[in-house]
Amino acid sequence: MPRRRDVGAGPVVHRTARIGLRLTHAQRQRCFGLLRAAGDVWACVLEINGWRRRRGDQPVAGYQHLCRLLAESGPGVFGELDSTGARSVLRRYSDAWFSAAARRKAGALEVRYPRRRRSLMPVRWYHATFTLTGRTVRLPTARGCPPLLIRLDRPVPYPPQTVRAVTLLFVDGRLWVDVTAELPVAAYPAGQQPDPGRVAGVDLGIIHPYAVAGPHGDALLVSGRAIRAEHRMHLADTKTRRRATAARAPSRGERGSRRWRKTRRRARLVEGRHHRRIRQALHEATTTVISWAVDRRIGTLTVGDPRGVLDKPAGRRHNLRLRQWQIGRTLAILHDKAALAGIRVHLVDERGTSSTCPTCRQKIPKPHGRVMTCPHCQFVGHRDVAAAFTIATRTPGGVTTTPPAMGGVVTHRRAGRHLPGATRARRDPRRRPPRTATTRSVGRRRPAPPPGEESLVHPGERGSTTPPEPTR
Repeated sequence: MPRRRDVGAGPVVHRTARIGLRLTHAQRQRCFGLLRAAGDVWACVLEINGWRRRRGDQPVAGYQHLCRLLAESGPGVFGELDSTGARSVLRRYSDAWFSAAARRKAGALEVRYPRRRRSLMPVRWYHATFTLTGRTVRLPTARGCPPLLIRLDRPVPYPPQTVRAVTLLFVDGRLWVDVTAELPVAAYPAGQQPDPGRVAGVDLGIIHPYAVAGPHGDALLVSGRAIRAEHRMHLADTKTRRRATAARAPSRGERGSRRWRKTRRRARLVEGRHHRRIRQALHEATTTVISWAVDRRIGTLTVGDPRGVLDKPAGRRHNLRLRQWQIGRTLAILHDKAALAGIRVHLVDERGTSSTCPTCRQKIPKPHGRVMTCPHCQFVGHRDVAAAFTIATRTPGGVTTTPPAMGGVVTHRRAGRHLPGATRARRDPRRRPPRTATTRSVGRRRPAPPPGEESLVHPGERGSTTPPEPTR
């Protein structure tokens, strides 16, 4: 990805889309060959630093030093993997090493340097090293090897001239390509751009992933009950699948059979599909929040950071809900989409926002349900919306917000239209629809009759409208 940009260029953000592949058997084998060669590069770096550590020498972690070692190895050492793909692995190792060093220097001594081998390592190619034509990607290979042409299963959602990198990887039992594009920040007509002086508070939660309180008493509630239903149904399916496969699971130390490997691969595919559904629902919820903010020209989002509650033991069931919450992913998606829309995001401490009245600022007992009632000023409102109004008052620099008692409009939206629980239907949309009379099989297929003799009557019954008499 280019590190130098024009001085007069406007602000940009980088977005990545994960796209599946449609490959032949030969193309699939070549893709796995590239990933295995990248894993060999990673293993070689680990081995070299292991030798140096045992000799008491300084480790090799700098990107330039690693590239010199790669050049000394000569061509053709890592199969079809070219130098650009190999250097992407070295860049990944160098970034991981220095990130671990910085965290250990800050006091996190439990963080360890890269030490684990990986059989399949992602490979990245940067701008001007690959070719993207429609849904076909031409990947470079080592000298003397033919280039690899792969086909995407859907069009790239970005303009071709903005694509800056592609990454080949193997995740959840499937081959994917991550396409990274450099997109400019959204431009608005005069008088319609987001105003940094307009602030909205955002309260993150499990039942409602987003509760947003904006100026003039307006609010937005995004329901996440479909996401919770997807988590529950996936957990039930996982338990059922494990009980069914427990009988044929290999014992400890025993090599698994081909049937067991197929079972494990199916489980990885189902797990990956579940994660993609949850991720898509979070993207839909965040898009709803950003669209709502852009329509009201809100330029600053003050988000309450709830990550302090993750370290508190709250029981087996609630700990499971917190683990499924994915707070870090939610914040990352919100930062990404807000930057593309030209909206600033501030993280503040949300401690006490659910037990503070947004009207009189008095401490009240924390409500057990969704409705907050203040015994001092008789305020009654939604608990999450009230917390969002309180979070908005903690914006750095101070801000004046309209209390929710002014009678603003509260907009309700649902996240995850493709998930169970988003509609009134009780049937799980992940299952196949039941076979009705119109979709039932028509029976055994028979050869077509000669032209001019088409009939729906059985050949043995042609010319008669009454069933044949039984033989005696």
